[in-house]
Amino acid sequence: MHRKTVVCFVLLLFAVVVAAPLITATAAHANSALERAIADAPKGTGPGQINPDAPQGYLGIPGAIQINPILAFFWAVWVGWVFSTVGAFGGIMAGVGHITVFGLGQYAGTFRSTAPPLNKFITDSIRVSNQWLVGLSALVSTINYVKQRRIIIPLGISLGMGSLVAAFLVVYTTMGKISFAQYQGYFGLIVFIIGGFMAYEMTPKGQKSKKRAKDAAKAFEETIKHKGDIIEQGVKTSAFNLKRIEITFFGQTFGFSPIWAFVGGFFISAISSFIGVGGGFLYVPFLTSVVGLPMFVAAGTSALAVLISMVLSIVNFMVKGVTVYWMMIGVELVGVFVGSMIGPRTGKYIPEKVLKWVFIVLAIYVGLRYTLRGFFGITI
Repeated sequence: MHRKTVVCFVLLLFAVVVAAPLITATAAHANSALERAIADAPKGTGPGQINPDAPQGYLGIPGAIQINPILAFFWAVWVGWVFSTVGAFGGIMAGVGHITVFGLGQYAGTFRSTAPPLNKFITDSIRVSNQWLVGLSALVSTINYVKQRRIIIPLGISLGMGSLVAAFLVVYTTMGKISFAQYQGYFGLIVFIIGGFMAYEMTPKGQKSKKRAKDAAKAFEETIKHKGDIIEQGVKTSAFNLKRIEITFFGQTFGFSPIWAFVGGFFISAISSFIGVGGGFLYVPFLTSVVGLPMFVAAGTSALAVLISMVLSIVNFMVKGVTVYWMMIGVELVGVFVGSMIGPRTGKYIPEKVLKWVFIVLAIYVGLRYTLRGFFGITI
């Protein structure tokens, strides 16, 4: 990457980590929901109680979990790499980290009956924390994929514009109303269903309608294998109007309706904003199965769509008074930046079939785990 670009990203990270807390301080101060939730929670040293004498942890709550910054950094590197490689699962991996690896899910669960407002506030904080990581990863990934000409900008914008409307509606209709158990259950169920659908797509029957995508992917892989120029045969727009947009990629032509892309972006963002992730795990199946694109193009296009929706969703959450733990988020954003720089550079060497199976295995495991845990209390 050019030196000027690196400097810009460093400045961006500095602004996000240092300036963002100051910018959102007024909104956070005006909305004292967290302070009220802490004050109303029962006092004591047991589960579901607040010990005022204990050291402050997550969100400044006395006695809350202390986040290990080294663990946070390396998990965020993984989040950035996953998202920037397959165009999905960044938010889900961020959620797995916050909920399970860091233990915030179990901690929030202790307040389910003793302090429901605190339970719901922590849930909203986890949702927007996931989105901060995905937002930065989407920004870095989009720039890298544009340079490699592996992104369909008109399609990404069409999806993203539809997502803006949905992101606005979901934040304002669900914030403060979802318990952690509900959040975890729906999180898992949606991911599990998508994983099953993608597994079907890998069967001979599911592959019948994917000839053009397979041919383009094969040509791309051969070019990489022989160290050819992928930019020369990258995405080129051949037709552009309100009814249909057509592009070419490695000798194959793909077309789509921007109107239907807008509609698809709306519904995808509605689901993804509800569970607090970027939506790539829905955009990628939409792009590969409905539009018929190869994974090598779907990843970058998904990143652009996610970026557009994440900006509005994060702003909505923060303006409404949801706070994040900046000590944790600052470290994670640096890790996400590192992982997101690595992903597009390594992902092009991974066969498309392997990328899809990585997606499927992650979806089925994560989905089954959180569905059982959230709705039935079963841990696997």
